[in-house]
Amino acid sequence: MEKYTAEKYTRQIMLFGEEGQEKLRKATVFVIGAGGLGSPVSTYLAVAGVGKIILADFDSVELSNLNRQFLHHEKDVGREKTTSAEEKLLSLNPEIKVETIKEKITAENAGSIVPPCDIIIDALDNFDTRHVLNRLAVERNIPLVHGAVSGYRGQATTVIPGKTPCLCCIFPTSFKKEVFPVLGTTPGVIGTIQANEAIKYLTGQGELLENRLLLWDGLSCSFSELKINKSENCPVCGVNKRK
Repeated sequence: MEKYTAEKYTRQIMLFGEEGQEKLRKATVFVIGAGGLGSPVSTYLAVAGVGKIILADFDSVELSNLNRQFLHHEKDVGREKTTSAEEKLLSLNPEIKVETIKEKITAENAGSIVPPCDIIIDALDNFDTRHVLNRLAVERNIPLVHGAVSGYRGQATTVIPGKTPCLCCIFPTSFKKEVFPVLGTTPGVIGTIQANEAIKYLTGQGELLENRLLLWDGLSCSFSELKINKSENCPVCGVNKRK
């Protein structure tokens, strides 16, 4: 490892060694969503030295995004989120690669749009697309880190296909898409947890949020957990799913 790079990551190399840092350098992470969750997720992956971040979002920056989507500034209003985010991430860490996808991911095009990667991070704001992403992750046997927020509350879990419940086991139906309230600190907390999960997975450190749904309540400043189980009848990963 070059001296500049080693010095740059000294404090985390103390945790998982140069071997762990090299794993991050060689990793490819697919982040879908460049908004409230995507901002902390991609920022912490970038400064940790993840070699390639592939960022997908089809939206443009709006003024109402700025209370929580800190990758974007007032000068970016009207710009594509992926363009704005790529610019900021590369300024944070010029050593990494950032690729962008500016199309909406649907059940029809997901197979061709979602690229090969080591782990997927769900930084979305709707469950319809989450279910599409979940099915693809299970089919391709790619770990998926889920995060969702509303108001002062948020949640996170890590899906390991074949080992843990998938998102469809936990949330068998989609919720109606709507404009929901959110305080900027809520996706900050959840997105940081998602990035932490990805880094742990890529470096082989600690325990992942497997079979657990972590719940954050910002009003009481407390975390709680729900034990989650695989559904044998899950249409995505269950043993009794229809062929």
